[in-house]
Amino acid sequence: MDYFLCVIGMVMIIEGVPYFAAPNRMKGWMEKIMQMEPASLRRFGLVMMVAGLALVYLGRR
Repeated sequence: MDYFLCVIGMVMIIEGVPYFAAPNRMKGWMEKIMQMEPASLRRFGLVMMVAGLALVYLGRR
C-alpha cells in the first residue's frame, strides 16, 4: 500500500506541474480538448492507458 500511495503522489505531482508552470497555456489546451469528439478522447485515453501499462511493465521487469 505504501508503494501505491507513493505512485499516486508522483502522478499528482507530474499532473500538477503544467497547471503551476503555465496556467494560461493549460486553459488553451483545455479549450481544444472541449472541442474534440468523444470518440477521439476515448481513443487518446486508451492509447495513454496502454502506454502507461507498457511503462509499468518495463519498469517492473
